[in-house]
Amino acid sequence: MNKNILGILGLFIFIFGFTALSNENFLSAYNLQNLLKWSSLYAIMGIGVAFVIITGGIDLSIGSVIGLVASLMALMVKSEWDPVVAVLVLICLSLGIGLVHGLLVTKMKLQPFVVTLCGLLFYRGISRWATDNQSMGYGDTATLNSLFSGKLAIGSFGLPAPFFFLVVVAVLAAIFLNRTIWGRYLLALGNNEEGARYSGIGTDRLKITAYVICSFLAGLSGLLFAYELDSVQPAQTGEFYELYAIAAAVLGGCSLRGGQGTILGVIIAAAVIRLLRNSINLLGISTHLEYAIIGTVILCGVSTDEIIKRVMAKRRAAK
Repeated sequence: MNKNILGILGLFIFIFGFTALSNENFLSAYNLQNLLKWSSLYAIMGIGVAFVIITGGIDLSIGSVIGLVASLMALMVKSEWDPVVAVLVLICLSLGIGLVHGLLVTKMKLQPFVVTLCGLLFYRGISRWATDNQSMGYGDTATLNSLFSGKLAIGSFGLPAPFFFLVVVAVLAAIFLNRTIWGRYLLALGNNEEGARYSGIGTDRLKITAYVICSFLAGLSGLLFAYELDSVQPAQTGEFYELYAIAAAVLGGCSLRGGQGTILGVIIAAAVIRLLRNSINLLGISTHLEYAIIGTVILCGVSTDEIIKRVMAKRRAAK
């Protein structure tokens, strides 16, 4: 376990312990279930954007993709689509969005920031237009409710469905990144794209793959959020979620310069962000300060990590 993961884990333990000692309701089964559920949802988004950040790119459209998928799912349910078909269509749509992003970045040589910023605006606009900007529910779809928002009871504690999705996603992502040659190529691409290209690595294909993975997990998150919230508000569902995902990836050890990142670090960082929100509510701190507190903690965490890296680099150079 590297120093970055130990640092973010220490931060999580500190906030968890402080909140537990300050509020007796924190350790209740209900609160812990919610914490696990929402941490899992944030982590799935974070893992997706981590793949893009490792290549040296960025994806600002995640929140809008979540909103689009949730909105279209509501429309499909209202139109009495077969639930399985609806889910498959939306997953394919998410994959297609990632493919388009990847092609625009690699073949058109457009900046990822511009491509995904335009995506953020476009998908949000389509969501609002398709639903006439009206809130919508999901009716009586028992199978999908059970799949995306059910619980597996273990004693008095219920493990939420998003947790199991996270376990599958995290295991597959970790294997891909750490145990396959494509994962090593992805890290090499982020470290030195030109050098990777001269080494015979298909850098364009890897970049496209990263954007496809990111949009796929955003689409999956859209379905999970949709059935967890049990309704969609086209103008708000998924709003700012891309910032939480990017923050989890960066705080978890992904360098915005590319070439660095761990799946475990992203998961722990996502849990820290969600834990902060939970702690703010339980400790009676004004919710108006929520974003300010989260931003300050993330900034302090990233700054401390960067300082430690520089100190260690100087010590190695001195030796």
